[in-house]
Amino acid sequence: MTQPIKISVAKGDGIGPEIMDAVLRIFDAAKVTLDYEFIEMGKTYFEQGFGTGMTPAAKESLEHNGILFKGPMETPKGKGMKSINVTARKTWSTYANRRHFQSLPGVETVFSRAGIPIDITIVRENIEGTYGGIEHLNTNDVAICRRIISRPGSEQVIRFAFEMARKEGFSKVTCAHKANIMKLTDGMFLETFQRIAQEYPEIISNDIIVDDLAMRLVDRPQEFEVVVLTNLQGDIMSDLCAGLVGGLGFAPSANVGDNISIFEAVHGTAPDITGKGIANPTSLLLSGLMMLRFLGFVKQAADIENALRYTLEQGMHTGDFGDKSIPSIGTEAFASAIIANLGQKPRLSKPREAVEGVALFTKPIAPLKQKMMKAPDNAVKKIVGVDFFIESELLGSEIADKIQPHLASNQKLIMISNRGTMVWPSGSLFTECVDHYRVRVEGEMSQPEIFDFLSKLSSQFYIPSHEVLRTYDDRAGFSLAQGQ
Repeated sequence: MTQPIKISVAKGDGIGPEIMDAVLRIFDAAKVTLDYEFIEMGKTYFEQGFGTGMTPAAKESLEHNGILFKGPMETPKGKGMKSINVTARKTWSTYANRRHFQSLPGVETVFSRAGIPIDITIVRENIEGTYGGIEHLNTNDVAICRRIISRPGSEQVIRFAFEMARKEGFSKVTCAHKANIMKLTDGMFLETFQRIAQEYPEIISNDIIVDDLAMRLVDRPQEFEVVVLTNLQGDIMSDLCAGLVGGLGFAPSANVGDNISIFEAVHGTAPDITGKGIANPTSLLLSGLMMLRFLGFVKQAADIENALRYTLEQGMHTGDFGDKSIPSIGTEAFASAIIANLGQKPRLSKPREAVEGVALFTKPIAPLKQKMMKAPDNAVKKIVGVDFFIESELLGSEIADKIQPHLASNQKLIMISNRGTMVWPSGSLFTECVDHYRVRVEGEMSQPEIFDFLSKLSSQFYIPSHEVLRTYDDRAGFSLAQGQ
């Protein structure tokens, strides 16, 4: 007999323990051979002084087992504490967040009433972007957030999207982006997508501006199958798609990495109904089904999904959805109904079939050291200047007058911008400014020359940060200002 696969389980906060107990009961009834190792993780452990929201034993359990199944968790507001959910995803490099949105019987939406079935998978980059949380207050009036997009990180999530599409029979993968505005960051993401897409000729690939995607998702969602996006854009579009199928209560989530993967409910902890036994376990159950398929329990996953759909077709529902003329049932009763319907198949939609030949999960070998990811790089790099940021209430022309005397013969003041818009050497009187300017000086310089130049200017201005300007095979590694 095959040994049970051991996974780490964190029940979560609020309604988490109630819905987790219900889901695990369904798994047991479906004869899923899992060994649950319950760990201490969540708001309670934040409040006990564990800054990551988990005990050392919980971290050790997860890193040993490689799989975490978790209920919703709350990060205490204020106190400077980072989200436990984001911390977990980033710490263990679960670079691909997959959320599957599909129409469910008994869950009425605008699209179900129109007879338009929805089946969309959002693949969101999970590590980088603004979710790095790298922020600084440069002046009293200006806060800065660094949005980091890397070529290796983009390749990881984009390749995951194509491999998933190939494995599961999707015919189209779409890259959503804002490369028309963020030409270097989103531009790198799009370029990586276009390069990798060539390796999957059997899959249709296309791209779309993310705001156009938002409009078309609420207008013609049936046009999309798999959409891959950067972190923040993917987060927003995921919640939009959840709204298309009835809300976050029907939105499963998987965070997949090379070594550790996390399957979780993405809705809130619902403290207002905690302990009342009326919470909807569907989102966590659907996330659990993604986990079962990941682990190789494809038959059990198909059986449970078919039982869930059959149960919904019978009109059974918790209080947050469904036909209001039919009395709602509680969490445990809903789970019991699904268990009673194991072996049944839905009649109003196509039953889920188990894919043959899927091997059971094998825990990856733990790395001996942190992995350095590096894309091939043969570019000739040259420093051609510096952008530096200053705090000042002077006008652009007055700032230029103060900087010009400090320039060396090989340095030239090119432009001054405010909030990304050029205000010197040309601009408009109607451009409103704040006390934070970007100053661009160009010329072939070494790093010591740049530091020497900024040191001289530091007696004139407060300089909170600077960026070295480089070219890569004569391609500029920096953007222009608006109006430049």
